[in-house]
Amino acid sequence: MKEYKKEFITFLLDSKALKFGEFTLKSGRLSPYFLNTGMLHTGRAINRLGSFYASTIVDNIKDNYTAIFGPAYKGIPLAVATVNALYHEHGIDVHYTFNRKEVKDHGDMGLMVGKTLTADDRVILVDDVITAGTAVRESLNILKGQGNPQLAAVIISVDRMEKGTGEKSAIQELTESTGLRFYPIVNIIDIIEFLKAPSLSGGYGIGASMIEKMEKYREQYGVS
Repeated sequence: MKEYKKEFITFLLDSKALKFGEFTLKSGRLSPYFLNTGMLHTGRAINRLGSFYASTIVDNIKDNYTAIFGPAYKGIPLAVATVNALYHEHGIDVHYTFNRKEVKDHGDMGLMVGKTLTADDRVILVDDVITAGTAVRESLNILKGQGNPQLAAVIISVDRMEKGTGEKSAIQELTESTGLRFYPIVNIIDIIEFLKAPSLSGGYGIGASMIEKMEKYREQYGVS
């Protein structure tokens, strides 16, 4: 596992954004872990989060791209933090853009904030997690109506690698239906592997029994 991925998992644990216990998900499933990126609300945290998104982009996307799109609302700070990190850490200067939930009826009266997108733009979408894929589908419709740029890839924080209503995950379904490439900073297999490391040895209050619960949950609901 690459070093920035290990650092990201440590960051989630230190920030208490990654929690362990019993959590009832929107699907009704009882999960032994839960990711709450809403805990990452300090200047230091959002700065580091942007750095991890930028590292994932640089690691995976070699094609040219012109803008980072963050869907309202959670994607807005992610887009700004990511373009900032791309510039300061990697010397890559690209635009950010995000949508409003409602069209502004005064001033510039637009739906979008930031770069005005065109068909010549290649856009990377940043979001926290994908559950049903609703936000991505909505973003595709928004972008088609706002210059119709090419959506090059989607970056998310954690891929739970979990079945949706069928046998496939939302990401697998979206990839098949749209052809989009998805790149998580880490996935649940990375997290379990990290927690099993002898050097951690029960750190953060996570023992063998919790790891076993995570693996059993993955056996029941996980996808490859």
